[in-house]
Amino acid sequence: MAKETPEYYLVDKRVLPEVFIKVMEVKQRINTGESASINEAVRKTGLSRSAYYKYKDSVMPFYEAASGRKVTILISVENFQGILSSIIRIIADSRANILTINQNIPINGLADISISIDTISMFGSLDEVMNEIGKLAGVRKCTVLSRE
Repeated sequence: MAKETPEYYLVDKRVLPEVFIKVMEVKQRINTGESASINEAVRKTGLSRSAYYKYKDSVMPFYEAASGRKVTILISVENFQGILSSIIRIIADSRANILTINQNIPINGLADISISIDTISMFGSLDEVMNEIGKLAGVRKCTVLSRE
């Protein structure tokens, strides 16, 4: 079955139902680091987790839907052989385009990896990719460093 192409509408924020505004607020809290987790962000926003997960992939600012997104992910990993390869495989399986990769040398057994990707042709959501990366043995932290 072919993936259905989304159809977007430009709608004034003032006429949107409150749930959509709150979903965007949760996303902003997570992306800015104001909240450390989705649970914390939905609690502070007054939105249920189920409502967030129901709409998170459907509600986005206009600039994100209008064109491809460039995202830089920062990943802190333990010094395990093959961990970078596993991370790259997850990103490649999502069909995101890897633009740059930078891995620092491990200090005290931990290394930081920054990966910039273009998500225009990515299957699924960035959250799904980051969750998969976060499940890998040796991954300590996976966060969005920047979005363009």
